[in-house]
Amino acid sequence: MSKFSFRSIFGLALALAATTAAAAGTVSVRYDHPENFTETREVRAFAPMRADSGYLDTLKRYIERQAARELAPGQTLDIVVTDIDRAGSYLPSMGALNPVRIVRDVYPPRLKMHFRLLDSQGRVIREGERKLTDLGFMYDSPGGLSNTDPLRYEKRMVDRWLARGPQSL
Repeated sequence: MSKFSFRSIFGLALALAATTAAAAGTVSVRYDHPENFTETREVRAFAPMRADSGYLDTLKRYIERQAARELAPGQTLDIVVTDIDRAGSYLPSMGALNPVRIVRDVYPPRLKMHFRLLDSQGRVIREGERKLTDLGFMYDSPGGLSNTDPLRYEKRMVDRWLARGPQSL
């Protein structure tokens, strides 16, 4: 007979899920009119067959997970992203039938947002607009991110912003 019963394992799984949900609930990321983002307009103009908004969901989950780690218990962070321009660009002269994103240092990742950091009582601790840009994105190591992650530059830019800590967002 096993030392752990089904009931204890199920209870542990529920507790873990509740802890994960609580951590995820401390940060919310929303997109304000993603159809107007620089990234969306560029892809629509130069690479319509590459249009895929799936990166938005991936980036949203990443920001929520990473930011939740930086907050003190009871704090909440609400982020509204107003523009994204991913690293690289589609050039009109580079393969019109099968466009490829060209990543060069002149096309850095950019993200514009509005954020509100609240304490456990719902009082605003910090609020503001941020324009994140990583001009040295091609010259840094990927850190813990994979070299094949298509959002590695954007994620690293967000990580740097969050690394300052909640008091310096």
